[in-house]
Amino acid sequence: MIINITNEAAAWYKQELNLTNGDFIRFFVRYGGCSTVQKGFSFGINTEEPVDIGVKIEMEGITFYIEEKDLWYLDGHDLIIEYNSNYEEPVFHYNK
Repeated sequence: MIINITNEAAAWYKQELNLTNGDFIRFFVRYGGCSTVQKGFSFGINTEEPVDIGVKIEMEGITFYIEEKDLWYLDGHDLIIEYNSNYEEPVFHYNK
């Protein structure tokens, strides 16, 4: 399992959340929402420092990660985050 994020999506997070180089974005599992990999759950985000990184990628000076305890959510899928200019926000794709 990997996280892949486009430059455009990473730049969006950096700008929208007023992040600077060296900051973190954590994707965590939350109850509710819509997902194609786990019904009844979705990813939330916050800007806390990691405790136990399961998978990560650094883009635009920001470390994007999922903790080990939340990897079950991906069910063996890779997380691909792209910027959708029609919605003017990132969108998540899951590839097996």
